[in-house]
Amino acid sequence: MANKSGFDTDTGRGGETHQRAPTRGSHGAEGHLTTNQGIRVSDNQNSLKAGVRGPTLLEDFVLREKIFHFDHERIPERIVHARGSAAHGYFELYKSLAHVTKADLFQRAGEKTPVFARFSTVAGGAGSVDTPRDVRGFAVKFYTQKGNWDLVGNNIPVFFIQDAIKFPDLVHAVKMEADRAYPQAGSAHDTFWDWASLMPETTHMLMWAMSDRAIPRSLRTIEGFGIHTFKLVNARGKVTFCKFHWKPKLGMQSTLWDEALKLQAADNDYHRRDLHESIVSGAYPEWELGLQMFDQEFADAQPYDVLDATKLIPEEVVPVRLVGRMVLDRNPDNFFAETEQVAFCPANIVPGLDFSNDPLLQGRLFSYLDTQKSRLGTANFHQIPINAPKCPMMNFQRDGQMQMNVPTGRANYEPNSLAAHGEEGGPRECPVTGFVTAHDRVENDEQGDKLRVRAELFADHYSQARLFWKSQTDSERAHIASSFTFELSKVALEEVPARVVANLRNVDEELATRVAAGLGIKVPAKAKAARAPIDMPPSDALSIQKNMKATIEGRTIGILIADGSDGGEIQKLVKAVKSAGGKTMLVAPRVGSTKLADGSTLKADGQLAGSPSQIFDAVAIVLSEKGCQALLKEAAAVQFVMDAFGHLKAIGATKAATRLLDKAGVEADEGITGLGNAFVKAAGRRYYAREPKVRTLA
Repeated sequence: MANKSGFDTDTGRGGETHQRAPTRGSHGAEGHLTTNQGIRVSDNQNSLKAGVRGPTLLEDFVLREKIFHFDHERIPERIVHARGSAAHGYFELYKSLAHVTKADLFQRAGEKTPVFARFSTVAGGAGSVDTPRDVRGFAVKFYTQKGNWDLVGNNIPVFFIQDAIKFPDLVHAVKMEADRAYPQAGSAHDTFWDWASLMPETTHMLMWAMSDRAIPRSLRTIEGFGIHTFKLVNARGKVTFCKFHWKPKLGMQSTLWDEALKLQAADNDYHRRDLHESIVSGAYPEWELGLQMFDQEFADAQPYDVLDATKLIPEEVVPVRLVGRMVLDRNPDNFFAETEQVAFCPANIVPGLDFSNDPLLQGRLFSYLDTQKSRLGTANFHQIPINAPKCPMMNFQRDGQMQMNVPTGRANYEPNSLAAHGEEGGPRECPVTGFVTAHDRVENDEQGDKLRVRAELFADHYSQARLFWKSQTDSERAHIASSFTFELSKVALEEVPARVVANLRNVDEELATRVAAGLGIKVPAKAKAARAPIDMPPSDALSIQKNMKATIEGRTIGILIADGSDGGEIQKLVKAVKSAGGKTMLVAPRVGSTKLADGSTLKADGQLAGSPSQIFDAVAIVLSEKGCQALLKEAAAVQFVMDAFGHLKAIGATKAATRLLDKAGVEADEGITGLGNAFVKAAGRRYYAREPKVRTLA
């Protein structure tokens, strides 16, 4: 039968039977889903809310037990987002936003607020690699003068699920399979796609996850999103709805799938190293913070629900207003003390900000705090330096494991009258400047009923997935179709690929047909949609390729040299790249010394065998006839050029290097140049028109 979340499921209902209880931990074939106390669960898809669109209720013991148990499954590593890299920096406000929020950090133009930002993969453990196909976490802790604000999001503006009660199921499905503990840090396996194919609400997020957004070139070239709808509250109590965006200064950049695979082999720490070294070199990573602001009238007029975390608001409909910038200018002093022990929590907000009734956000408000207690071992984790606020902190919370403060005086309760007796009375509540929840009400038409349901518009699982598909370039669509094909080819459960393709028919018939053809299966009947999808105007903001910046600023150019190379040409190229804001790395068969044409020697930065072209954004081949002849016999040199061409990068080369390019299968196009300004200009982009020459896509 169909349930309230819009997909078909077997309820398992039937006549009462009496049988011996199964062994604890086993699952009977026709068993009932229960809590850990043996109480049967009537609805495992929706948390209990005060009204259809109201807040989630604390009395929902099914949600609390499920999330509580999930939060404590592993210690001390994070269950998700375990693999992370971070840096210190500051947020600088462009112009006061006092008219829409009383949040202290948004009041004074030019003021700098300290921040600590952490970027992470989701599925892999702490020892996994940096570059698998995965969502990237994007979390920022603002140390404001009025307390800490944690903006905890991802590099994708939507999420897989609509309700927090499904989060444990999502993570269990995407993590290593329970009986074999593999694959690590990847979604291309049975359990993830089995679950996703039964959850149509995942469709929009799957489009993003199968796109190039999930294989970024650098952490410095990802966008960031708060995902949920939040509230801005001004001094008069007026509420403005808001979605948060981070826009990278360098623009967006992704890799190709083949390139991402080879990056894993070349450098497991590629993104971590890139972030660290860019700060060391003074090329500080930078993002602009943007706000999409709107009111209730706008929200009510949309064909989707703004409280649905699987939906976004197109930037063409509500432009992103850039209000400040974040600059990361200092690496952590100690990885464990800071990057590992930092505790982000969406519930950490300051006066002037507030939560919406997004059911996924509501669950996160409980989950994260509980997770930090489990992971860091104490309720006093806020006293760890990286988590401590940089403004005064006073309350009557006492004792507990790892208590590092030494409170004085008798007062450990409030109210008290000790001050009247000449003793310290301690802090008091402040109704004027303290945090006050924005006024909200449960809808009158629902009369505050306690319901396990989702709002009607939440049942549209395909319209925005269709919007995403239509907004991509032809090349990006080919990558998405190829990604679905690759991932589903790893699924051994025969019915699952067809189920996914049946869902994709609701997104786009061409996409479904291409994936089915790639898998060698017949196109199945279209899955029944709980709510008929609609067509929305394409949004260019959703495409990476349409928003790439043609620049080498902050990027690395690999220069391949060998004995006999012209030192003058090398020096001239290095200078030109540096003046354009990029950096260079010299690669040679030997690191020690390369004998140049004039008899001088030059030390390379990396050895050819350990410095493949996939770690660079573009490559230059500076060889003499003799040097080229020698490298024709070096498989690593041929592969260096072949991969650069196959990964659609610019290649600048001396005429003497022509035979090496020919052996690597390089064909002339606008990305193949000589050296000098032509190469520097070409090196700032990828050449996607080349792709049909080098690989077959779905």
